Amino acid sequence: MNKKSSNTYTAIDLFSGAGGLSLGAQSAGFDVVVAVEKDKGAGLTFKKNHPNSIVMNDDIRDINTQLLNINPFIIFGGPPCQGFSTSNTHTRNLDNKNNFLFEEFVRFVRELSPEWFLFENVEGIVSFNKGNTIKHIERCFTNLGYTVSSKVTCASDYSVPQNRNRFIMLGNKSGIYFEFPNGKKTKITVAEAIADLPDLENGQQLEIGDYKNKGSSYAKKMRKGSTKSLQNYVSRNADYVIERYSYIGQGQNWRAIPERLMQNYKNSQNCHSGIYKRLDPDKPSVVISNYRKNMLIHPFQNRGLSVREAARLQSFPDTFIFEGSIMEIQQQIGNAVPPLMAEAIFKKILSYE
Repeated sequence: MNKKSSNTYTAIDLFSGAGGLSLGAQSAGFDVVVAVEKDKGAGLTFKKNHPNSIVMNDDIRDINTQLLNINPFIIFGGPPCQGFSTSNTHTRNLDNKNNFLFEEFVRFVRELSPEWFLFENVEGIVSFNKGNTIKHIERCFTNLGYTVSSKVTCASDYSVPQNRNRFIMLGNKSGIYFEFPNGKKTKITVAEAIADLPDLENGQQLEIGDYKNKGSSYAKKMRKGSTKSLQNYVSRNADYVIERYSYIGQGQNWRAIPERLMQNYKNSQNCHSGIYKRLDPDKPSVVISNYRKNMLIHPFQNRGLSVREAARLQSFPDTFIFEGSIMEIQQQIGNAVPPLMAEAIFKKILSYE
C-alpha cells in the first residue's frame, strides 16, 4: 500500500485553494504532504493552516511529477470551475483554457498512480458541453484502470449549514464501487452556525471579539481550541446599500426593495435571485460563493457577512486563519470545499481499507 505509516495515508492536494479539502482529509486521517496552488494568497493561507505540508505556489502545468518523489495513496482536488458554472455564461464555453485544466489533474493521476483519486467541481460540469465533458473525464480515468463513481452531493447533508451542491468523482484501482455516505436528515441552520459570533457594524474590522453565548453544538465544534472569535471583518457597503438591506426580511431577496431604491439597475427584473439575499436563520444558508459581490445579508443585522461568519457557514473551524486582503479572503472562503463534507467522504474512503 502507499501508506506513509501504519495510521496515515499520504495525499496530494491539487488546485488546493485555502485548503478545505485538505482540512477534511486531515481530520479523516490523511497526511497531506504536498499542495499545489497557483494563487499566492490562497497558498499562504494553506501554509498557515497546514505548516507540515509542502505548498507549491506554481502553475500546475510547469510541475514535473517525477521530481516530487512521492508515492501518494490519494490525489484529490478541484480544477478551476468558473467555466463549468451554470451562473457564469461568459466563460461557459469550450474556448476557455481553464475548462481543460482537469487534464493536469489526470496527468498527475496517470504519472503518480495513486490507489485513489477524488475529483471535485461545481455541479454545472455535469451538463457542460451536453454532458460530454464529464464522460470524457470518466473515460480518462477508466482507461487508467480506475473504477469510477460520481455524484452531486449537498453540503447540508453532511452537517454543513449551507445548501451547497458539488460534483464529486472518486476512483480506485481495487475495483471498489464507492458508495457515498448517507446524508443526515437533521440540518444545521444559519442561527446554529453563527448566533454566538460578535455583533458587528457595516465595515467593521474586528480582529478579536468575544463570543456572545455558549453557542449550539455546531458552534462548540467550530470553537474547539479557540477562546475568541478572530477575523470578524465586514466589507463596507455604501449607505444606499444599507438602506436597501433594511427592507429585506429573512429569506427575502432584492424583490423586497422598493423600486425607487433600485434606479441604478437598467432592468432590476433581470437581477439574479441570489442578489441582496437575507439569510433565513432557521434554515441552512444559501450558497456562500462570492458573498460580498452577491451582497448576502446577515439574518438579524443590516450588514454583509463577516469573514468568520462565512467561514462558519463553510464549516471552517475558528482556529483556521485566512491570509490576504479581505477581498482575497472572501474569495478563498467562497471557492472552498466545506471541510465537514470532505471529511465525511474521506472517512468513507478509509472504511474500504
